[in-house]
Amino acid sequence: MNFTDFQFNPIVESAITQAGYSTPTPIQAAAIPPTLKGYDLLATAPTGTGKTAAYALPLLHQLVEAWEQPRELRIRALILSPTRELAGQIHHEITQYAAQMQLNCELVYGGRDASDQILSVKTGVDILIATPGRLLDLIQQKAVKLDETDYLIVDEADRMLDMGFAPDIQAISKLIPAQRQALFFSATMPREAEKLAAAILQKPMQVHIKEAAQHTGSITHQLFYVEKRNKTALLAWCLEQSNAKRILVFTRTRRATDRLAQQVTELGIDATALHGEKKQSQREERIADFRSGEVNLLIATDLAARGLHIEEIDLIINYDLPAEPETFVHRIGRTGRIGMQGQAIHFCDPTEKVYLDTIETQLNLSLPYEKEQPYHSEQIRHFSGKKETKKDRVNPKKKSTKPPSWKLSSAQTQSLHHPSPSSKKTSRKNPKKK
Repeated sequence: MNFTDFQFNPIVESAITQAGYSTPTPIQAAAIPPTLKGYDLLATAPTGTGKTAAYALPLLHQLVEAWEQPRELRIRALILSPTRELAGQIHHEITQYAAQMQLNCELVYGGRDASDQILSVKTGVDILIATPGRLLDLIQQKAVKLDETDYLIVDEADRMLDMGFAPDIQAISKLIPAQRQALFFSATMPREAEKLAAAILQKPMQVHIKEAAQHTGSITHQLFYVEKRNKTALLAWCLEQSNAKRILVFTRTRRATDRLAQQVTELGIDATALHGEKKQSQREERIADFRSGEVNLLIATDLAARGLHIEEIDLIINYDLPAEPETFVHRIGRTGRIGMQGQAIHFCDPTEKVYLDTIETQLNLSLPYEKEQPYHSEQIRHFSGKKETKKDRVNPKKKSTKPPSWKLSSAQTQSLHHPSPSSKKTSRKNPKKK
């Protein structure tokens, strides 16, 4: 199948050609036809499989085919995103697709002056990409109206639920006319996401793509067993050995992100840190520097696990293993995107062996470990990852658990039938007792 089979509007086909697309990915091949026919859609697919194009291209086709000047404050199509970073990435991609189209695409999210965003949507917008919180703020200020919105797209729905946006999404959907087309995209589909989709979608077509990059072989894995105190030295060794042009390192906490970025910088390696406590302007600047190649090493928390879509990331390093397999999938999904080759390196210290076992079991993976590295720990490789509990410890003084014997010894028998006078119980007289 080729993109020409979808019979897009010529200007959309031109945008597809300029983007370098020829063969659609599985999620694109499955999601685009029902979307073009106007069906509501419930779609799941792993990170890095081209979900944005799967809904953006048919949306652009429909808007171009029936284009008319949007009225003041009205929004023709609304795309909801859980994070500022992902919203910015969606805006970046759609703006590129729509470069030759008579469509305007605007972006609103928290952390920026709302007055500028109000001005940008005042005359009406063809496509509005928004985070739920800021959009509700603009609606309450009567700066945005959804009474003429024809298309609603919820992206990264499972992440929306994790961040507590379900009530906001339901409130927003109720402001949109019932006669609309709604698309619901997610990397995973927990029960809560199904309930949210059922409240928004009307007789939806369903598309579920399970194939992920880590299962198709486009990402090569290496597992390094290392003591926690040696992780930074091992990272420096990996960076020296690697020829990757763009590297993303994941840590577990914000404090660890800043600390590691400082340590790496002191070693003479140019690096920058990204996490949720940075100002929005700083976060955008650092992502832009990383995307442009001005900085080729980004150390980040899981903020970058979903909101960072850069196709040219050559290497992912899990400096800290995540506790959840789902987060592991999102992290490594930053590389090997849409069939490109990628590499992922995973550090595992003793405290993370339980995480590793869970990841391998639930994802049906067997990560190959690398012994030829200077900080390899064979002891950690054989460590079960389980801490010894009090129940596991053997107490030599513990009494036998054998059932008691009811046979009395001869001394006990003699004592029972001929008690000694001293063994008689003496009672204390109570002077108040009559």
